[in-house]
Amino acid sequence: MAKIVTAPSSADAGTTAERIFGLIQPEMAAVEEEFERQTRSNIQIVAHIGQYLHQTGGKRVRPALLILAAKVFNERVSEAVIRMATVMEFLHTATLVHDDIIDGAKMRRGRQSVSSEWGNNTAVLMGDWLYMSAFETALQERDLDILDALTEATRKMTEGELIQLTLIGNIRITEQQHLDIVSRKTGYLFSASCRVGGIIQHAGNIERQALAQYGLNLGIAFQLVDDLLDFTSDVKKLGKPVLSDLREGKVTLPLIRLLNNHPECAPLVRSAMDEPAGETKRAEQVLALLDEYGELERARHEAYAYATLAQENLLVFPDNPYRQALEEIAQFIVERDR
Repeated sequence: MAKIVTAPSSADAGTTAERIFGLIQPEMAAVEEEFERQTRSNIQIVAHIGQYLHQTGGKRVRPALLILAAKVFNERVSEAVIRMATVMEFLHTATLVHDDIIDGAKMRRGRQSVSSEWGNNTAVLMGDWLYMSAFETALQERDLDILDALTEATRKMTEGELIQLTLIGNIRITEQQHLDIVSRKTGYLFSASCRVGGIIQHAGNIERQALAQYGLNLGIAFQLVDDLLDFTSDVKKLGKPVLSDLREGKVTLPLIRLLNNHPECAPLVRSAMDEPAGETKRAEQVLALLDEYGELERARHEAYAYATLAQENLLVFPDNPYRQALEEIAQFIVERDR
């Protein structure tokens, strides 16, 4: 039976992550080498930014999911698994580079964003290069199912970004609209990562669908926690300024529910969005209201609910260390603080 996520525990999330990643340490090291290898180029600016992005790092959750999903079926994995895990990180990195341009973000993972360091024009083209390099690598597998998974995920991510842009600053956004954006922008790449791990290992349709649904639910949980951390974390842990979403006009789940339940808060939320750079008085007042009315805690429970659904999706697989690791990732994702 799945280890159902219920509530935050006092267990160190860092220890959980170390245990999970320790299980696939050789494969993750190979992904790092492959990432570095693929960003080498005789075009100096590409090689320079590629190295910068590699050094900036990240959680590498999507490659880890693909590797673990593959290992559920067979502990021994092929080089194709490493290549496709790297493809997933390339796609994710490309979205971050483009997102930072759209958002005007100066920082990413504690360092200057590519757009801030090299300008928007270069950042757009570097993001495009990452996308095309990812698909070029994927094409070498000569597997239409893999390409279907990647093209669907990329299309959904682009659609999610477009939908979000039309709703920036709209305090009447509904929960359903927000969850649709979350599914598209984050959920579908998680889903594709897990699904491709199964495809490479020749999993059946039911198993592929279970992995895809697991990834989708996990991705939604991941993004809901990300949205929450924008309110509750600090710049050192988050690697970017807190309350960035609010300042960018992105109305996420805690705010949506606050506005639905307490419409009298709308003027304050609007003024917090328009607050001059360097001032945080109104944003902090919004944060205090979210805490007072329990909306932050309710949003966290929503993330737990999706993480639990993700764990339940894994029940079709035999109980082995890799399925257990996928279950534990759900726990780690909702308990992390960065």
